[in-house]
Amino acid sequence: MSKWRDTDYSNIVIGGPDDQDVVMTSIEAAEYLKMHVKTVCRLAKEKKIPAKKVGSEWRFLKSVLDKWLSQEVI
Repeated sequence: MSKWRDTDYSNIVIGGPDDQDVVMTSIEAAEYLKMHVKTVCRLAKEKKIPAKKVGSEWRFLKSVLDKWLSQEVI
């Protein structure tokens, strides 16, 4: 019997509660932030906005963007 069949996957939840973190594309993040998508990608590239690069695409966590937006600028 192969190893993956012996693994317990009972803790995997598809869908889950609505309060779990949302991953957004650069287009979705731009819409959420009311910015142009090129601006969002430029800020991500310059590390001025929190994001992760997945392949050639940027990904943003909504909760992290919310924290970033709420930070006080000095």
